[in-house]
Amino acid sequence: MRSTFADRTEAGERLADLLEERGVTADLVVGVPRGGLPVAAVVAERLGVPLDIVSARKIGAPWNEELAIGAVASDGSTWLNEELIRSAGVDETYIERARRRERAAARDRVRRYRDDAQAVDLAGKQVVLVDDGVATGATTLACLAALEAAGAARVTLAVPVAPADTVETLTAAADEVVCVETPVQFGSVGRFYRTFGQVTDEEARGYLGSHAR
Repeated sequence: MRSTFADRTEAGERLADLLEERGVTADLVVGVPRGGLPVAAVVAERLGVPLDIVSARKIGAPWNEELAIGAVASDGSTWLNEELIRSAGVDETYIERARRRERAAARDRVRRYRDDAQAVDLAGKQVVLVDDGVATGATTLACLAALEAAGAARVTLAVPVAPADTVETLTAAADEVVCVETPVQFGSVGRFYRTFGQVTDEEARGYLGSHAR
């Protein structure tokens, strides 16, 4: 299969093109570390606005950590797949323990990347949330909940690639969803990039530092 994007920079350029074509404006771009930051940095530069981050962690099922039964953001905003939890009989004690653990990990990541900088006040702001792609949408839903809890007036989710059914789900949670590619056969986000290396902590901090708030 031919890769859709050469790398995250090209994905950011194509995403920024589509945002401009749709007439999307913003006060702030928020990237999801680590992989979403190279894409978000391009979008922030094109829109001429600051860049910040929002972090969420998946809550995995007891029998399979890769299967998301929910997700939690660094501020505690939580999304749960109630239908899956109910049908599988997942214990509430397990969910709360996992939620606390994953929230702590998300908070640590935010502190690590922001250094001493404070979070931007989102109250009344138009925000564009950017990641390098979405598969199931679990952590994205938690990020959207966190931005809503922070008082954002309008949130546009912008991603280079996501399955069509996931985009449909996310449309109900965001004010607008902008997605460059919605392939029928998905698999994983990395499948649609020719170069999809891991973004290091140092690189992630660099993207934030080069777009001072």
